[in-house]
Parts: sequence; structure tokens; C-alpha cells
Amino acid sequence: MSKILIIEDEEAIAELEKDYLELSGFEVEIANRGDIGLKKALEEEYDLVILDLMLPEVDGFEICRQVRDQKNTPIIMVSAKKDDIDKIRGLGLGADDYMTKPFSPSELVARVKAHLERYNRLIGSGRPQNDTIEIRGLKIDKTARRVWVNGEEKPFTTKEFDLLTFLAENPNRVLTKDELFRKIWDMESVGDIATVTVHIKKIREKIEFNTAKPQYIETIWGVGYRFKV
Repeated sequence: MSKILIIEDEEAIAELEKDYLELSGFEVEIANRGDIGLKKALEEEYDLVILDLMLPEVDGFEICRQVRDQKNTPIIMVSAKKDDIDKIRGLGLGADDYMTKPFSPSELVARVKAHLERYNRLIGSGRPQNDTIEIRGLKIDKTARRVWVNGEEKPFTTKEFDLLTFLAENPNRVLTKDELFRKIWDMESVGDIATVTVHIKKIREKIEFNTAKPQYIETIWGVGYRFKV
């Protein structure tokens, strides 16, 4: 049974989310304060975290940043704030999804299932040992899911790694944002293709010597991206 942590200070919302998730077969715990939620997320093992943005003591952005520094646990960030800048910031910190309140509990359950299925397929897939891609100082170990740039290992979230690997496995091919979103997030009906742009930006910051003149991931304006070899 998958174990989910809800970090939400509005008790009625947290309990409603918990009821719907438990009806769908999930084990659920609630933390009503940011500091408590952060401690739980770091010290205990959860399959997914539902994270409110505005929390007492420690906000959702800081929780996301600290959790992502240590774990690849899927994170769905939720907030009443509709500004794109908050969505971009949350995704940039490593959140896997962003939902704007109010939303239906059934939609939340659908997104939770989609992220868990995707994550479980990734960590459970058997790959040949030492399956690596090496291009001009960039090394991607698909077996260990690790990335090095000129011998220095770089931390990657689950989606960042999947996106980089998919691009590298399709060199010199122009891939649209829609195509990348469908392939990596695997849920055509929910989400936002702006997620692709945010993740490309984070990947470039980790692998490119000069993000203004990328040597690996090239922007094809009005179309998408191409991995250069």
C-alpha cells in the first residue's frame, strides 16, 4: 500500500483529501504545520507528498527545496495562489506537479495515481548493468540514474533525469514541448507544458558551461528542443 504525506494547514481540506485517498486504497498521514511536515518528509519514508504552499513555520517552497535535495519522492504542490511565478518557482524547486485550489478531490486522486504509477515504473524497471550515454564530458548512467559533467556528479530529480535521458537518446532530432510532455509526464489530460520549459532550464543550469550558449540542449524557437551531438 502506497503511503502518502499531506502537509496542509487547513484541517478541513486535509481531511477531505485524506478521505478520498484512503477510499482509493492509500495510507495517508497529515501534518498541519510546515516544520512538522518537513521533519516527517525527511525522516520517514513516503511514496508521495502533497504539499501546500502557504504553511505556518516553514513554507512549501522551503519544504520542497529541502526534500528534493535529499529524496526523489514525487511532490504535488497545491496552492490558492494562481500566479504563474509561483507555479514556475515550485516546479523549478523540483515539484512534480502544481495544482491550484479549488480543485476536485477526484482530480487530486487521479494525479496521485498517475505520478505513483510513473515513479514505480521507473524505479522498478530492469535495465542492463552499466547502461550509459557519454557525450563530450556528459555521462548519463541509466542504470544508477546518475549524471556527471566533466567528472563531477550533478543531482537530478526524477523528471529532470528522464527528460535529459530522452533527449540524449534522440540526438539531433527536434522534439516539440507537447511531445516531451506526453513522453515524460505520461498524462496528457492533466498538467501544463510550461513544466517542460522549467525543467529544461534546470537541466541546462546543471550541464551547460554557458546557459546562454548551450552546447547540449538547443532551443528551436517556436518548435521545441534538440539535443546536439
